[in-house]
Amino acid sequence: MNSAQQDDGMLGRARVTDTPELTAYYAELGAHDAGALWTVANDIEPWYPQPASVPVLWRYRELRPLVRRALDLVRADDAGRRVVMLVNPGRKDVSAAVGLLYTGLQIMGPGEAMTAHRHQAAALRFVHEGTGAWTVVDGQKLRVGPGDFAITPNGTWHEHGNEADDEPVIWQDGLDIPLVNALDAGFYEVHPDLHQTPGKVINSSVLTYGANLLPHGAEKWTRPYSPLLAFPWDPTYEALRGLARATEGSPYDGVIAEYTNPVTGGSVMPTMGAHMQLLRPDQATSAHRHTGSVIYTVAKGRGASVIAGRRFEWTKGDMFCVPSWAWHEHHNLDASEDACLFSFNDFPVMRSLGFHREEAYPDHGGHQPVTGTPTATPPATAATAATA
Repeated sequence: MNSAQQDDGMLGRARVTDTPELTAYYAELGAHDAGALWTVANDIEPWYPQPASVPVLWRYRELRPLVRRALDLVRADDAGRRVVMLVNPGRKDVSAAVGLLYTGLQIMGPGEAMTAHRHQAAALRFVHEGTGAWTVVDGQKLRVGPGDFAITPNGTWHEHGNEADDEPVIWQDGLDIPLVNALDAGFYEVHPDLHQTPGKVINSSVLTYGANLLPHGAEKWTRPYSPLLAFPWDPTYEALRGLARATEGSPYDGVIAEYTNPVTGGSVMPTMGAHMQLLRPDQATSAHRHTGSVIYTVAKGRGASVIAGRRFEWTKGDMFCVPSWAWHEHHNLDASEDACLFSFNDFPVMRSLGFHREEAYPDHGGHQPVTGTPTATPPATAATAATA
């Protein structure tokens, strides 16, 4: 007897008890590629979200040497991109880090330049280390450094490289590949010339849209993603510090701000949004939960997060995930320095579909009881992927 056939003690739910006649009936339906809804109703329409994803922490200091080893083992263009992907134990079937979000660590050696392609999946980049990183997005060449955030909207031609002579670049890719594949909407195309011809002005979108001023002609931008393609770390951090002086921020996320499309004020892309948040010294937020999955990267400082009752300690470079509808709260463990968390999410999808829901933790002064202190995911759970 499956869970859908058990009496769950609540009216209006499937509570059918097996009989020999029903068992024979189910077999007959199966022979016609059909089935009885009441046998699965409680599973496919639960009372509240039941994500397959689990909270995971990936420690950067443990993954970094494995990522660097890939430089000697695999040529970047042979692999498509030289990436170590982060896989949630509950989402191995779709190569997702959480929910329908993918993430991985890409490494580019000194002087490397990779060919251009485009795909249905939207992508974003957050730079962990290295000063020579560049990307060309639909002919716009961007230079990015540690803490910088850049986007590659779906359908845009893009290629990457590293101009440095002596050090590799490691950046974090984030894509909605699992979502695209779940919808059977994936496309992939290699640039006919293998490389684009970039414009003469570097970081032209930052120069045009990055000063909190809307330039003449901006109203003509009609594409569904942000015309501003890169968001440097320094002005982002200074903006958060200014917000920290001007406002208390959120009781659940500290001082938090969303990277936005400067023309519409909406999320940077239709399927993925991104935030940067600042936790004041020793700040501990209250717990809440929401629909939508989130992948966090520690941009600065050290702290701990309690996710679904489990405590994860983190430091700069570490990455962790919060599954949809999981209680979570954060604590800056430094008594004198602030901490910053970069994150990306599927909130734009949730809001567009009318699925967004959020609530505060009601007990124990807004803090969860801690039921376990897990270690980070062992490096052996990481696997290589050619994407982004």
